[in-house]
Amino acid sequence: MRQWTAVVLLGSLLAGCQGMLPGSDGRPPEIIDRSEQAPGSAVVERKVAFPADTYAKLEKRGNATIKGRLRYTTAQGRTLVGANEQISIAPATAYSAEAADVALAGKRIEPADPRAREYTHYARTDGDGYFVARGIPAGVFYVAGSVLLPDGKSRSPLILKQVKIGAGQTREVDLSR
Repeated sequence: MRQWTAVVLLGSLLAGCQGMLPGSDGRPPEIIDRSEQAPGSAVVERKVAFPADTYAKLEKRGNATIKGRLRYTTAQGRTLVGANEQISIAPATAYSAEAADVALAGKRIEPADPRAREYTHYARTDGDGYFVARGIPAGVFYVAGSVLLPDGKSRSPLILKQVKIGAGQTREVDLSR
């Protein structure tokens, strides 16, 4: 049950990650990984309101493909593949960047607005950690997942990569940490 809770939380987190538009200079906002510095499980209140007008301008479906492999290397140097894990692919927006930043800091954020989930895409990894997501619109996305650790109860820190993809393109993502 705990594994599914983490998957649902991750999906909700990334659905929230979709509210962020590129900065005024045309680039997506920078996400800084602070997971080693800020452990904790308190729920962080969202500061960025769901930008309905921003999402209304985004495409929900497209003809691009994102594929890759999910892996996590432990502190002891053991590489674990993310077998049968859910991958979330959410548009990079101010809303989603806030959620990603909080998750990378090792904290949980309030659930995303349900409207954000309409723009999030999902894929499932195979037994070797490989995934393929089709029907992705052109844009900038956060691709994220986590790996169930050998104890069967806890998960790796969030593994998140930002990718830009054009219409009809296929982009490969090394989702590892």
